Amino acid sequence: MPSTALAATAVAAVLALTATACGPEEDNAGGSPSASADQSSDGKVAIPDDLKDRLKEHGIDPDKWRDGEWKNWDKDKWLREAKDFVNPIIDGLWDPDRMREADKPPENPVDNDISGDDGVTDPTPAPVQAAGVATPYHDNAPESGKLLFDGPQGSMVCSATVVKDPANPGKSNMVWTAGHCVHAGKKGGWYRNIAFVPAYNNDGLSLAELETAPKEKIAPYGVWWGKWAQTSEQWIAQGAAVGGQGAPYDFAVLHVTPEKGAGGKSLEETVGSALPVEFNAPAVPEIAGMTATGYPAAPPFDGQKLLQCEDKPGRLSVFQDQPTMYRVGCTMTGGSSGGGWVAAGQDGKPALVSNTSIGPVTAGWLAGPRLGKEAEGVYRAVSEKYAGQ
Repeated sequence: MPSTALAATAVAAVLALTATACGPEEDNAGGSPSASADQSSDGKVAIPDDLKDRLKEHGIDPDKWRDGEWKNWDKDKWLREAKDFVNPIIDGLWDPDRMREADKPPENPVDNDISGDDGVTDPTPAPVQAAGVATPYHDNAPESGKLLFDGPQGSMVCSATVVKDPANPGKSNMVWTAGHCVHAGKKGGWYRNIAFVPAYNNDGLSLAELETAPKEKIAPYGVWWGKWAQTSEQWIAQGAAVGGQGAPYDFAVLHVTPEKGAGGKSLEETVGSALPVEFNAPAVPEIAGMTATGYPAAPPFDGQKLLQCEDKPGRLSVFQDQPTMYRVGCTMTGGSSGGGWVAAGQDGKPALVSNTSIGPVTAGWLAGPRLGKEAEGVYRAVSEKYAGQ
């Protein structure tokens, strides 16, 4: 995959209608719409005329798009480009039941071991057992949360991290995740109803306890809808659900907005923290350890608990003509995708240096992209788009 610069096709506007877990497709028009999404005469979300026109240009029936009848779209009919993607907020769509039941990750597995250039691929690390983050999660990992979205197979889940916004110091609304958590790659397009829930299930309640828990327990800092999403053009062009294709460029940045009013506060102000992003991390031998955090949802996990793995990273070359990736021993499974990897940056302070991208179906290790110029281009483009807002 060529290391080309960020293109306009790598950008997606998410005005708010999306989530991630592979269950049966649910009616995406559920819930009462916010002021930004009026209702049609049938009580469902009304589709703006300009969006109808864009959908029709792609040969897509607007009503079928709204109602989730898009399982059989071929890649030419997915909403792939920035100008094609619309994601209106649907107030109440992510209610407690829907959030709890969204427990399946998008596919992104690889073989238990991957051969590569012996010069940059280190021996497969020993598995590190994922450990639960101490509750309340906000006190110990305030930047972490769960990402929800809808795809052709239904509602799905990933993990994500609040990161600093250089254009809005102390008032960031930016969230870091994996590219495959917002866009299906070469055979698809942008997902819908993308929403971020910081400190999801803050008290670490069991699945049974969550069945009767109020929304405030599940989403104590609110639900934040994707207003804009951006990933690398390499992921859009070559990313695949299996085999690690596009993995070295599997990162994305969201700009989010609250479903309900946050009293004028930004996401960073609401959760009280945001991580800096390091695009020039020290060489692997100089990194003492990395901590990967996420909400693993594939067995033996259920997607409701926040877990972490800490390990000294090694290197993994998936394809010899692409950047090497970080790899750590970790038993977290699908659903942890997109979760942040934290290590000491060049200044010695904790920073986000990667995100979970791939791992074997039989858990034992995870790999994440090294964040270089392509990742920085995505990050700064989202920041600059909302400068001063």
